[in-house]
Amino acid sequence: MSDDEATRGTAADGTAARPGPAPTRDAPPPAGDTAGGGAGPGAPGDRAAAGDPVRGTPSGTAPVPLSVLDLVTVGSGSTAARALATSVEIARLAERRGYHRHWVAEHHSMPGVASSSPAVILAHLAAHTRRIRLGSGGVMLPNHAPLVVAEQFGTLEALAPGRVDLGLGRAPGTDGATAAALRRADRLDEGADEFPQQLAELIRFLDDDFPDGHPYARIHAVPGPVQGPVGRPPVWLLGSSGFSARLAGALGLPFAFAHHFSARNTIPALDLYRSSFRPSAVLDAPYALIGVSALAADDPREARRQALSGALSMVRLRTGRPGLVPTPEEAEAYPYGPAERDFVDGWLANVVHGTPDEVRAGLDDLRERTGADELMITASVHGGEARLRSYELIADAYGMGGAGSSSGSGAQDS
Repeated sequence: MSDDEATRGTAADGTAARPGPAPTRDAPPPAGDTAGGGAGPGAPGDRAAAGDPVRGTPSGTAPVPLSVLDLVTVGSGSTAARALATSVEIARLAERRGYHRHWVAEHHSMPGVASSSPAVILAHLAAHTRRIRLGSGGVMLPNHAPLVVAEQFGTLEALAPGRVDLGLGRAPGTDGATAAALRRADRLDEGADEFPQQLAELIRFLDDDFPDGHPYARIHAVPGPVQGPVGRPPVWLLGSSGFSARLAGALGLPFAFAHHFSARNTIPALDLYRSSFRPSAVLDAPYALIGVSALAADDPREARRQALSGALSMVRLRTGRPGLVPTPEEAEAYPYGPAERDFVDGWLANVVHGTPDEVRAGLDDLRERTGADELMITASVHGGEARLRSYELIADAYGMGGAGSSSGSGAQDS
């Protein structure tokens, strides 16, 4: 589907999937209205529910809100259980230090990550945190039935009222053969082609407002509005090219761009999002978040050493040899060919790494160049302790939240 076609997505009943006026509980919200609901005072996440469900507030001296994207990486010599335990520690650290949200990704058949089921991981993180927003970065919608996604995230909203974000992408999050196994389809682009329609259907299920006479009119996503007053997660569109940028703008939705692996497309995609933007009940102006790879360490040589492990992991993934994230020692000793060395150099050039002050300067520069409204930091390296230390040092550099070393936090290295 072309970018022009992306803006022509319709709801399942043929009406445009446009955010409409702010709903009342007596009249279910129109399809496309992604305004998040909130918990009552005193409920878990009441701080998040009381504020804007999309726009965050910068912490410390950070120019924009800083957030976390967690791939739940599994390092060589470690296990998925240890990686998931580290994810909890990162979420708790992020909450304590003033990061705005913590998202987890969806990837399949990749030994180096344990984030194949965002909803399950988010439920676990919700039980270990109180205030930080939690979300999917993102759910790959063509892999799932929209009703299932609506019920999963309705459940999360019930568990963590006012704290849940539903980030959606149209990529498979894996290779072609695995995508076929997930989608039970011979034509692998089938789900991606239908993404605007799937999105409209998902929003109808979230809002419980299929029109009378529609085949799904008597189907209710539960937990959901049919059971009484309830909030629901704001919907975000994720992307690494112009398709989702244009669609997010046309629908007046917040947009998250994958700068960490598609840097050359960042500014064109953000420009397209902003030029396509139409005000909605969700947003009166564009709101763009970008994902950025960043790794801070006390010694800049150690930061590069750690980042190299993530670069080698990507080399192997891109050449059909996915595996556990290698150790820094393995990455240093690896015999890179010329093409691999070129790839690694390009990859590392897009990772903001170094001392805390160097990383702060790099993040500030990226924000200035892109005009991003929020930066979501991911650290794809071998060890959990290195990731925890990096998030701590970045928070220190901006004077965010309660200062303190991550050492001795009880995190297990993953």
